[in-house]
Amino acid sequence: MFPYDAQLAAAAQVTPQSIPGVLEVMQTIDNTCVDLDGLKWFNWLYLQVTQAVESRVAAGGFNDSSWLAELDVQFAALYFNSLHAALTGAPCPGSWLAMLSRRNQTRIARIQFALAGMNAHINHDLPFAIDATCKAKNIPPRHGTPQYIDYTAINTTLDTLIDAAKKTLNVRLPGDPLPGVSHLEDIVAAWKISGFREVAWMNAEMLWREPAIAAAVLGDAIGGLTTFAGEALLVPVP
Repeated sequence: MFPYDAQLAAAAQVTPQSIPGVLEVMQTIDNTCVDLDGLKWFNWLYLQVTQAVESRVAAGGFNDSSWLAELDVQFAALYFNSLHAALTGAPCPGSWLAMLSRRNQTRIARIQFALAGMNAHINHDLPFAIDATCKAKNIPPRHGTPQYIDYTAINTTLDTLIDAAKKTLNVRLPGDPLPGVSHLEDIVAAWKISGFREVAWMNAEMLWREPAIAAAVLGDAIGGLTTFAGEALLVPVP
């Protein structure tokens, strides 16, 4: 789709082992993508989120900073894996393909690409990332645990970043203004990351208790719903 897609695929093939490693891959993607690439705007927002998480982990104040850092790495790896799959023609979740297959459509707003990526990453990927992190640390995902408290403690920071992005990215892909009134206003106003992250945690608890059944449910039902949501988020603005 873009002449530099092979470079993106090579960058996404890297498997980071730390938050600085995750940031390095995201920065490479940001530096590679042009403004007319919708991927740039999801990656731009995710880069800001990861930088904020890194700062809070480094500052301390969490019950289990090691767990939170591991979650950040596991979570980002799912994004990189899906990006690499989409760019190389390998099987890729439909919710990711919804956004990545439209990267060059100039009638779509930057915020639409950012939120469609967040939809795929949080609503589809996050339960698997939480489950993988808990298995790596041998800590069950349960409400009320120190890990859950840390997980929800960053919601305010994430909501602040998302709200700022809604204003900054509220232009078409090339950067020109959107119409004064459009369907996009209602979609953007309804996007609340905290609620989606809570559902992701509950799905991770189900994955831990019933891995085979939960994986099938997440793969089929949730996969279908997140794909549908991604398609809806990316309806071009007239």
